[in-house]
Amino acid sequence: MNDPVFFTRLVRSLPTTVPFVGPETLARRSGRAFKVRLGANESAFGVSPKAQEAMRETIKRVSWYNDPDNYEIRAAVAAFHGMPFENVGIGSGIDDLLGLVVRIFMEQGETAVTSLGAYPTFNYHVTGFGGSLHFVPYRDDRNDLEALADAAAETGARLVYLSNPDNPAGTWHVSRDLEAFVDRLPEGCILILDEAYVEFATDEAVLPLDPVDPRVIRMRTFSKVHGMAGARIGYAIAAAEIVNAFEKVRHHFGVNRIAQAGALASLGDPDFVARVVEAVAEGRREYEALGRELGLPTLPSGTNFVSFDAGDADRAEWMVGTLLERGAFVRKPGAPPLDRCFRVTVGTAPEREAFAEILREVVEIEES
Repeated sequence: MNDPVFFTRLVRSLPTTVPFVGPETLARRSGRAFKVRLGANESAFGVSPKAQEAMRETIKRVSWYNDPDNYEIRAAVAAFHGMPFENVGIGSGIDDLLGLVVRIFMEQGETAVTSLGAYPTFNYHVTGFGGSLHFVPYRDDRNDLEALADAAAETGARLVYLSNPDNPAGTWHVSRDLEAFVDRLPEGCILILDEAYVEFATDEAVLPLDPVDPRVIRMRTFSKVHGMAGARIGYAIAAAEIVNAFEKVRHHFGVNRIAQAGALASLGDPDFVARVVEAVAEGRREYEALGRELGLPTLPSGTNFVSFDAGDADRAEWMVGTLLERGAFVRKPGAPPLDRCFRVTVGTAPEREAFAEILREVVEIEES
C-alpha cells in the first residue's frame, strides 16, 4: 500500500520510530545471548521477597480483572509520602503517565521543551499527539536550567520535561536550583519532573514535595530501585485537578493485578530498598575506579548507572559496538555533548566483574 489514506494526516506525517531497541532485538540480530545485560538501567538486584510472595499469591487470581481504581496502591503511595489520596495518580510506568500529561495539556501544534538527548519517550508522545518539540543542549553534562526556562518563555511552551537525577547523564541539580527554575517558568507552563532515579540520589537533589503546586507534576516508578521494570507500574504526584483529569483519558485496566500487588508489598519493605541503594552506591564506586584505571573518566551519578567518558562520539560508538560484540549490552547517548559517553547499569558484583574484564579487553584491542 503506497498511499495508506486510511491513516490520519498526523500518523502519515510521522516517521516510523522505535524509542528503544531492546536487548532482545540486539541478541536476535547477533544470534548470541549477552554475557552481561547492563544497558537498560534495570535493577540487577531483583525484587523484594515480600513483593515476590505477593505477586506469586496474586497469580492465583489473575483470572480476575485488576482494580481499575488502583485504590490500595494509590492509598499506600499517598500515605508513604504523607499527602492526600487525591494527589496521587497511578499508571503503567512513567512512559504511560507522560502520554497522559501530553494528552491533557497539549493541543496539536503547541510546543514542549526538553533537553537534546534526554529521555526519548516524552518526545515520542509529544509528536504522536501532534505537538512540536524545542530542544536545549546539555551544558557541563547537566540539564541547562536557565536555557530551558528561557526556551519555555520564548516558545510559549505548555510543558517542560526534566529528569532529575538525569537520564542519560546521571547528573543532577540540587533542590534550591530546581525551585528557582520552577519560579522562572512562564505562566501556564508546567514542569514534568521525572524522578525515576530519586531513591539513589542525595537528599540535596530532591525537590520538597508540594502536591498543591499546579506548576509541577512529579513522576516516580517501581521500575528502578524496586526492581519491577517488567511489571510496568509508576505514579504521578500532582495537584488534585490534574490527577482528576487523568480519569478522563487513562486506560483504567492498564495496571495489572500482579503489578498492583507487587508494588504495594515493595513499598512496605523499606529495608529491601535501602539494601539496593547501598549495593548500587558500592557498584558506582567500583565503576569510577575502573574508569580511572582505564582512562575512561566517569560522570557524577545519582542513579543506578554510570556514564563513562570515551572522549569523543566516534570512540564511544566503537567501544559500545565492540562491547556488544564481546557480550556486554550497554548503551550510549545519541546527542552531543553526551554522545562521547557510554552508559553502564550497576550490576551485581559478578556482573560488574564480568563487565570489567570485557571492558579491559576492549581497551587492549584499541591499543594494540
